Amino acid sequence: MTLDQPNVAAFDPVLADEVRRGLTSQPKRLSSRFFYDDEGSRLFSEIMHLPEYYLTRSEYEILDTNKEQLLSLFAADNRPFNLIELGAGDGLKTKLLLSHFVEQGARFTYVPVDISAAALDGLTADLRQKLPALAVQPQLGDYTEALAQLTHQATEGADAPRQVVLFLGSNIGNFAPADAVAFYAQISQQLQPGDLVLTGFDLQKHPAVIHAAYNDREGLTKAFNLNLLRRLNRDLDADFNLAAFDHYELYDPESGEARSYLISQTKQTVNIRALDMTVPFAYGDFIHTEISRKFTRDGIEQLASQTGFALTQWLTDCRHYFADVVYRKS
Repeated sequence: MTLDQPNVAAFDPVLADEVRRGLTSQPKRLSSRFFYDDEGSRLFSEIMHLPEYYLTRSEYEILDTNKEQLLSLFAADNRPFNLIELGAGDGLKTKLLLSHFVEQGARFTYVPVDISAAALDGLTADLRQKLPALAVQPQLGDYTEALAQLTHQATEGADAPRQVVLFLGSNIGNFAPADAVAFYAQISQQLQPGDLVLTGFDLQKHPAVIHAAYNDREGLTKAFNLNLLRRLNRDLDADFNLAAFDHYELYDPESGEARSYLISQTKQTVNIRALDMTVPFAYGDFIHTEISRKFTRDGIEQLASQTGFALTQWLTDCRHYFADVVYRKS
């Protein structure tokens, strides 16, 4: 493997660094944060509508059933609030809340944050057409940077907006345990006492239900994972042959982790010209692309206590597959 350091100024330096480190590590790995280019965001929107993918329907049920309760919590003491959604995507579930909040005359601004410009533009245009009374301030970029910028701009005083952070869809499951603690500690540092975080957590359940959610019969999850290689071909001038890789998923009920891999189906060598490196693959070699952790209530409460939050609301769907949990900054 060639490890010379070329000039990659024309390429995304974060992506370049992650790919260099990930594909020279053992085992090979690529971060799931890079799934969501425009095509990845489009594919994930389709995945959310699959019959096997229970997560979206479960969380939609929770938000629909509890939208009045959530508004009462967010707008407590008649304070205005900023609704900051990390990883907004197409806003499918959030639109349900937004419509209700606007109908009730709530004083709030919706701040969708996403790394996909296409997803953000589409969401903003749709909201401005369907909810013209809604104040929308889209933010393109990384979660933590956008949140730091927004909270830095926040005003103080009795009528200052409460910061309400949304992190839906069990995106927190993509973090390793230590990374989840670090991420919520970062969020906590940006918030004031009384600010809120609403997080979606996929709960532990029968392994067959979880396994099916990541192995859909239509092959959309496979296409979603393989699109990561297509992105490297485009953005880093690589030559991955997508037909030479397969998608493999497993769920371990002992650890509560669903893991995604791309498996090399032949002996091959991939060139990543922007990084001046070659990556050899033997038959059966794999790239670990994603972890999706499933949670227990004890684990969710522990995450709050470790990061400066108190668990305020615990909301589940009728099957107890999923939980939306409100943390309050202590």
